[in-house]
Amino acid sequence: DPVMVSKSGFPLLREDSVKELRRLMDIAEVITPNIPEAEILVGFPLTTEADMERAAYILAEEGAKNILIKGGHRLGTDAVDLLFTSGTVHTLRSARIPTRHTHGTGCTLSTAIASRLALGDGVEAAVRWAKDYLTQAIRDAYPAGKGVGPVGHLSALYRRAGMKAI
Repeated sequence: DPVMVSKSGFPLLREDSVKELRRLMDIAEVITPNIPEAEILVGFPLTTEADMERAAYILAEEGAKNILIKGGHRLGTDAVDLLFTSGTVHTLRSARIPTRHTHGTGCTLSTAIASRLALGDGVEAAVRWAKDYLTQAIRDAYPAGKGVGPVGHLSALYRRAGMKAI
């Protein structure tokens, strides 16, 4: 997860560091830029799914093995992510959940993917599982303090244990 641009649009990485980040792309198993981060990496706006696909091909040509462009920043009723793996594009669509409590979505998704890869899942299976996990965690998000609250990482575990989710 490149963590280049905050949810509110603020840059989190100096411009001269982007070059170093590019060097890491070809050793990472999966890269997971969101729309603003992918725009920086490819140098053009991603306003359509076709733009996302074009960006994935460019990032693959630059050395990235597997690319998940996260589309949560785009408007619409669906949250549409694009996975490019083994030369194939997969569109991953889920209903957009109306909440502002989405703190930690990028880190949660990339960590869930890494965890599933470590368990032996292939890239596509790991990404699909992670997206499902994150979608539920967003449904289980809760307000904490006065800002954007975190996603509900453990709510499903609480439910399975017969406890009330936070």
